[in-house]
Amino acid sequence: MTFRLRLALAAALAVATTVAIASGVIYIVMRDQLRTGADQQLLQQFQQVQHSDFIRHAFENPGFPAPPQKPSAAALYVQLVSDNGHEQLGTNEASKVPVTKATRDVAARKRGPFFTDGLVGGKSARIYTVYAGQTTDGHGVAIQFVRPLDDINHTLDRLRLILLLVVGGGLAAGAAGGALVSRAALVPVRRLTGATERIARTGEPSERVPVTGRDELSRLGASFNTMLSALEESLDTQKRFVADASHELRTPLTSLQTNIEVLKEQERLDPESRQRLLADLEREAHEMRDLIGGLLELARDGSQLERTEVHVDELVENAVARARARYPQLTFAARLELTVIEGYPDRLERAVWNLLENAGKWSREGSSVDVILENGELRVRDYGPGIAPDDREHVFDRFYRAAAARSLPGSGLGLAIVREVAEAHGGTVSAEEAPGGGALLRLRLLPGTQGPVGASQTA
Repeated sequence: MTFRLRLALAAALAVATTVAIASGVIYIVMRDQLRTGADQQLLQQFQQVQHSDFIRHAFENPGFPAPPQKPSAAALYVQLVSDNGHEQLGTNEASKVPVTKATRDVAARKRGPFFTDGLVGGKSARIYTVYAGQTTDGHGVAIQFVRPLDDINHTLDRLRLILLLVVGGGLAAGAAGGALVSRAALVPVRRLTGATERIARTGEPSERVPVTGRDELSRLGASFNTMLSALEESLDTQKRFVADASHELRTPLTSLQTNIEVLKEQERLDPESRQRLLADLEREAHEMRDLIGGLLELARDGSQLERTEVHVDELVENAVARARARYPQLTFAARLELTVIEGYPDRLERAVWNLLENAGKWSREGSSVDVILENGELRVRDYGPGIAPDDREHVFDRFYRAAAARSLPGSGLGLAIVREVAEAHGGTVSAEEAPGGGALLRLRLLPGTQGPVGASQTA
């Protein structure tokens, strides 16, 4: 069963249920009003004969005439019942009224008057039983006024038929209305379905769904378009990444292949040339390792990693110690506040090291590198040539290398990894010119949610 059909059936059921409840209420109200009208007629009949000579003559005559009636009253007749169970009908009345203990109790004045339903002569009737007085021999007498319900039942039958037709019409109208509403309401859904089917068939997420209005389905269409934009951007990024990675890998691989082919002819090489060739192979192997490591880091899915408590100050302190060993010609001055966050320690360690390695690579021999961690922000400042204004917007892009950096070893992935790690922790990274010259790189982690809980300083 399709969703559209289910929606139409649900609308039809809702309308039919509402109409059925309303019809039931109408039927009950009308039935009670008609029965109340019949009871009022019986009361009026009793009031009409209560102060007349009819009751006295009825006691005296074995066959008493019918009581006087208003011209507009329905056909009524009476029956007298004494407390000893004796029954007496009026003249020309052949159908006896059912007599129960409650009827005799009214005659004996043991209970008050009451209304009841019963069958008189095989027909439904409304019966009003009330105390009428005493006979000459001292027996109490109850009088039963009877009003046939044929006209009321006929009216109720017609009303019931009309209401059943109304319920059926409501069901049909609800189904038709539900079909129209579902057809109009599901237009955006059909557009989404068509778009997803075309994208699944072609594999091209550039298509967009037209969005009009501000209802829930329009918001769904807008969300779907946002998802398609993100998917398209992700695929474009993946394509660029694969293309750039292929390009970057091609250069060292070509160089390795060339050097290996030359090395095959090593008997023609003098020892100095052979040593220089082996040094080139080692350097290129290191570059290949760093490049592949960077590619793997960028390709890692952070959602598969588990966040743990990370003491960022200890992590930076260890990275500074490693940098001092790597660049003994430089001075690394560190001022670190005790900072604890929830994150990925391995990725943070890689990002911090990339910042320190970038500063060490660009610093002049004998200069210093300032490393400051405070208020959830890591600042690494060097005293090198700095970053050109045109390059600052691109230094965190993958495989981007400034003109001045192309003669230096590296893959152009170090700072790109820093940005990936920062974004994975809800932070940011930026590059700017340091006061007095040099570059200043800022790594902000979870801004505004964490702060220092202590301080330590190393130099």
